[in-house]
Amino acid sequence: MSVTHEKIMPKAFDADTAKRALLLARETLQIEADAIIALRSRLEMDVSVGQAVSLLLACKGRVVVSGMGKSGHIARKIAATLASTGTPAMFVHPAEAAHGDLGMVTSGDALIAISNSGETAELMAILPIVKRMGATLIAMTGNPDSSLAQLADVHLDVSVAKEACPLNLAPTASTTVTLALGDALAVALLDLRGFKEEDFARSHPGGALGRRLLTHVRDVMRKGNAVPAVDVNVSLTQALLEITQKGMGMTAIVDAKSRPLGVFTDGDLRRMIETVQDFTKVAIRDVMHAKPHSVGPDQLAVDAVALMEQFRVNQLLVVDADGVLVGALHIHDLTRAKVI
Repeated sequence: MSVTHEKIMPKAFDADTAKRALLLARETLQIEADAIIALRSRLEMDVSVGQAVSLLLACKGRVVVSGMGKSGHIARKIAATLASTGTPAMFVHPAEAAHGDLGMVTSGDALIAISNSGETAELMAILPIVKRMGATLIAMTGNPDSSLAQLADVHLDVSVAKEACPLNLAPTASTTVTLALGDALAVALLDLRGFKEEDFARSHPGGALGRRLLTHVRDVMRKGNAVPAVDVNVSLTQALLEITQKGMGMTAIVDAKSRPLGVFTDGDLRRMIETVQDFTKVAIRDVMHAKPHSVGPDQLAVDAVALMEQFRVNQLLVVDADGVLVGALHIHDLTRAKVI
């Protein structure tokens, strides 16, 4: 016996449909915004957030965040936000925890259990064990009278007047409020731990901020034979050969101890073409720019970018603490390293 399914055809997206879609979108945002504002008002008379932050701050282990279904998705995001802002955290699926993953939780950990009803069976199955082992339990529910709320060391009330779903069924406003409160906990902990930009960068080495705050000049500069440099006593012709071979559009002019005395660029060459007839008779010392701009190898690459912008140049020499040339930096090197 074959079963046929009637194909549901979408309504034509006419002006009336578009108008209704916009209306529902605006109502959804308003309901969720109202829910967050209501939560903020409740917190003015509630000490539970302060208690939760205090427990999380004192936690010697990790913060374990758990939840089922949509609450589980929110739990994952909260765990990720905590971990990236200075609070070691991870997500544990409650159903998997009942089949072995509970071994990830230790007595020194703090568990944030998320359930809108406060009665989620998968969570309730593992919480007595978590309590017996001595881990801290923080509950986030929409029902202060629920089993989960009563079992917790601290209960955070994330109840909402209604969901944004027209049927008042799909978790929408409730998950938004829970996520917002999770962010609030993370931000409070970040501040109390003295978490700085540098700390954030270490947690995000692959991101733009990580590259900006962790990349040093020594990491991207050209070194050794790749650095264009000529002795101060050579001719302009020899200096031009060095510029051509090294492909940086410039060369450093150094003394016998490899300390930069000047720099000559291909831009300088273009400006000389109109006035110089015979380049073979010109000494590089007579046409170089003295006191070239430089940067140290241990400075951040973003500092080099700032110097290039300040002096409107595309290249910088890199010198050590003794003033010795140790490298060279082109703006393209910084671009390839995604510092800019």
